[in-house]
Amino acid sequence: MPALCTSAQRHQSHMQSNDSTPCPSNQPLPKWLISSDHRGWRRLVQNFTPSWFAVTMGTGIVSILLQTLSDLYPRHGSSLRTLGIVFFVVNVLLFGVILLVSILRYALYPATWRLMLRHPVQSLFLGTLPMGFATLMNMFVAICVPAWGGRTVYVAWGMWWVDVVVSVACCLGLPFQMMTKHQTRHETMTAAWLLPIVSCIVAAASGGVVAAALPDPDHAVMTVITSYVLWGMGVPLAMVVLTMYFHRLAIHKLPPSEVIVSVFLPLGPMGQGGYGIMQLGKVAAKVFPQTKTLHPMAGEMLYVLGWLMAMVLWGFGLVWLFFAVASIARSRFPFNMGWWGFTFPIGVFTMATISIAEQLPSAFFRMLGTVLAISVILLWLVVAVGTMKNMVYGNLFEAPCLREMEKRANAVAVSKERQDA
Repeated sequence: MPALCTSAQRHQSHMQSNDSTPCPSNQPLPKWLISSDHRGWRRLVQNFTPSWFAVTMGTGIVSILLQTLSDLYPRHGSSLRTLGIVFFVVNVLLFGVILLVSILRYALYPATWRLMLRHPVQSLFLGTLPMGFATLMNMFVAICVPAWGGRTVYVAWGMWWVDVVVSVACCLGLPFQMMTKHQTRHETMTAAWLLPIVSCIVAAASGGVVAAALPDPDHAVMTVITSYVLWGMGVPLAMVVLTMYFHRLAIHKLPPSEVIVSVFLPLGPMGQGGYGIMQLGKVAAKVFPQTKTLHPMAGEMLYVLGWLMAMVLWGFGLVWLFFAVASIARSRFPFNMGWWGFTFPIGVFTMATISIAEQLPSAFFRMLGTVLAISVILLWLVVAVGTMKNMVYGNLFEAPCLREMEKRANAVAVSKERQDA
């Protein structure tokens, strides 16, 4: 996850110096660049990176968990549902503000777009945009579609197609950018490489949610098949990255303390992949017979195979959960925006756990899912408080590429002055 506060600036400088040099060197400071000793809204906008969309991912998964718990515990359903709606509204506002500031950044300072894309760390967090949007869409289906009715479900369907386009662009474009533009080294690899890839897995799971609400079976089948394709794009590629990441951990040991929280990110494809394949199987079992798609038993087969595959992914997720907990237990680590990496990966793993509990049914998985859900909500509170506290002190707005450019330009200027002297 991103690291953008005081301690995170050290991490980003570390990543910058080890991974690549995307910013121009030996060039004078551009006139549009606002130096680090200035304050004001323009500097805030200029240093506003895509990693802020991770906040909407974390907030969104909390709203989804509360909505899910309201169905799991009907006695407390009303209060849990109300709290989930509150988080949903807050997330809508957060997403709108973050998107607006991001657009403003690239409109006022177009050069930052190219610099961001060429940065081996910042660019990966473009994948958090469609994932944050997907949490809004899922809650829209759960809350707004039943309440408003009418054509609202097709608004959600349209939102999903937009999310699909952006997710595919991230899943294909950003890894190719790594192959052609970024200069990376194995020893500095982090689990953030998963972010653009997981966006397709999240879109696939969301497709199962949207398809279940569509009244037309043909539209639902179209959505389910597209979602299976998205799942196939994301999960195998995530496994490739996880293989590389395990090798990196085994050879070069754990990441620095500033980015140690990123070890939780592998839970994302495991949890969301498991939940998504189960959700798609449930919908396929319902709509495939209605539309006579494939064999009459095809939907039921996909349902059973989806559950089996979800159990395999859930078990693999347990391995990464152990690695993550054991890693952060070994050392102290400073607060930074990377702490949002606690919420979404554990949250989607929790959703997979609860979904398994509902399908079996199983009291063990139900209790485990409840404990994990409460943990995610408490973690969200801790991270949200830390984020607001550091925002007050202005510690969270620092684009590493821009600061590195400033340092290089200042170094060139000092060197030139010495030569003239």
